Amino acid sequence: MNTQKISITAFSSISPLGSNKDEVWEKYLDGKHCFTKQFLDQQDTFIAALSTDSKELIVQIRESDPKYKFLDDSVLFALAASRKAVQNAGWSSEDVFGINIGSSRGATDLFEKHYKEYIETGKAQTLASPTTTLGNISSWIAHDLQSDGPEISHSITCSTALHSLLNGVAWLKSGMSDKFLVGGSEAPLTDFTIGQMRALKIYSRIDQESDSWPNLAFDFEKTQNTMILGEGAAVCCLESGEKENAIAYVTGVGYATEILEHNISISAEADCFQKSMKMALKDTDLDSVDVIVMHAPGTIKGDLTELRAIEKVFGSKQPLLTTNKWKIGHTFGASGILSLELALLMMEHDIFVGTPFSKRITKDKPIKKVLINAVGFGGNAVSILIEKP
Repeated sequence: MNTQKISITAFSSISPLGSNKDEVWEKYLDGKHCFTKQFLDQQDTFIAALSTDSKELIVQIRESDPKYKFLDDSVLFALAASRKAVQNAGWSSEDVFGINIGSSRGATDLFEKHYKEYIETGKAQTLASPTTTLGNISSWIAHDLQSDGPEISHSITCSTALHSLLNGVAWLKSGMSDKFLVGGSEAPLTDFTIGQMRALKIYSRIDQESDSWPNLAFDFEKTQNTMILGEGAAVCCLESGEKENAIAYVTGVGYATEILEHNISISAEADCFQKSMKMALKDTDLDSVDVIVMHAPGTIKGDLTELRAIEKVFGSKQPLLTTNKWKIGHTFGASGILSLELALLMMEHDIFVGTPFSKRITKDKPIKKVLINAVGFGGNAVSILIEKP
């Protein structure tokens, strides 16, 4: 196995937290959630939408090129984040880099609109197919950045973005590429997507006792499911070897799937997470892991099974635990990379960002190593270990 370090040389995101690093960090420190109510799936619904400034940025990108007028938000979100990340990494048009940006649901909004029109008129729009294929996120980013390297798209439910990172690491370690842009994008705030989550009985209800925390991700005493959907995209630039401009190193990757009992099942102690964490931590002293950013979607079973898996793997050496879904909701395919953003920011500022539901924790050592978890329907888990340079 190639043991060469992988550097993260840039990161960029657009989410309910904002679209620049300082704004995102300020939001993480304010202790408030980003949820608003919108009428979706025929009723008032909690969601986490992009900030007003971020929405304006997306409008500007859409209007900047006639070809972008017909693209789904999931593509434009990823495009906004990718432009900034590549600029921050100092990559130019001369650099050959790969692109792997995935999405769980893809062009949901466009697909629903095109299908509705087809049902009503019996005719499909000319651009219906090319603008709703799953591969069109990476393709359009390659077009926008005028890049020459390989471009890959995939959907592996909620662990999509961290699978992109896995792929990037694999390409770099194979020597087939020395730079890769990886991430995930999701624009799931549509009637049908919300309707599907409600059908699974996992969505947060407006009539819950307290609106103060609509998503109780990380509250292990909750008696009902409280998942809420959010939108956004995030990407990072990966490069082979130790780079002077590295903001972190990827020092461990792990992945696993588990045998399914049904379409969305996960075992009582999340076997897939136990395996993925152990793989990512292979030669790591457990005491040296400072924080775990959990997947913790805000469902009773999802939160608890991951906690059990962490207890199994770490025993008495449990690091500090946190999640961001109580604040920005679940962004499906982009969620893992937005969790990575939280990890990078905590490392940079050496401040632990807990949840409103956890006991006040005093950090007793610097944050140098963080483990990030993601899992999706189908029991496919990914764990990424990052380290401060």
